[in-house]
Amino acid sequence: MNTVLLTRDDGVATLTLNRPDRLNAFTLEMGRQFVEALREADADDDVRAIIVTGSGRAFCAGMELTDGDNVFGFDPRMDLTPTELRRRWQEPEVAEGAREPGGKLTLAIMECRKPVIAAINGPGVGIGSTMTLPMDARLASTDARLGFVFAKLGITPEACSTWFLPRIVGQSRALDLLYSGEIIPADRAAEIRLVDSVHEPDDLLSAARAVADRMTLGRSAHAVALTRQLVFRHLAGADVLDAHLAESLALRHAAHGDGREGALAFLGKREPRFTQPAPGGFGHVFDE
Repeated sequence: MNTVLLTRDDGVATLTLNRPDRLNAFTLEMGRQFVEALREADADDDVRAIIVTGSGRAFCAGMELTDGDNVFGFDPRMDLTPTELRRRWQEPEVAEGAREPGGKLTLAIMECRKPVIAAINGPGVGIGSTMTLPMDARLASTDARLGFVFAKLGITPEACSTWFLPRIVGQSRALDLLYSGEIIPADRAAEIRLVDSVHEPDDLLSAARAVADRMTLGRSAHAVALTRQLVFRHLAGADVLDAHLAESLALRHAAHGDGREGALAFLGKREPRFTQPAPGGFGHVFDE
């Protein structure tokens, strides 16, 4: 059975975590299927945005725990130093045996050319919370519960959450959430800005669709993709000059494509007809 379902509807793709009998608990296979489905949707130029949700009554109950000693798929032979891991992180055997699965999912989300929106339909703990952090928007059902429960399990956070969470809720609150492992209701998550809005269960997907349309409908796919990368890559830039130089290159490419059509449409008091596709890569703007 596919653990992640991919559907498309009028320019918006939906990725649905699909293990409802296990509250969509995350497995290594689910991680692989999620990345594959995400990249398939991202490569489809007819897709403007991607919504991620869960089937059944949960969003994701965290990692599927077993009585084995290698839930996260680490290869015991991969005893790498920090320098070795940084140098070899893209090698297939290292990616499979030395990198935690949530981080691979997070990096795939960050590489997307399309906005990714979380529709958190029910409980989302552990990776069920951390996987939403790199998404462009997080909407929660009133049934949602979120929690970073790693300390209760004697493990450390994953999915790049120690990078994202303090940037979203602040350092002190992030540490409290991570130390305590408290599971918080949707209204509290909205209060601390962990989620952007809370909706009745029957309204959640339509609300997520409205966000997707607001972000992308009638917008240049090329400009949206570059804007997304500019913001994510400069969240922790060492120098404001890096942002200026990358924005200069991005604007040059946009201005001679959809940017010209946008200006003509504005002057002609008509709706623009954007045709410039999202770029296949970003090497023309960033050092990669």
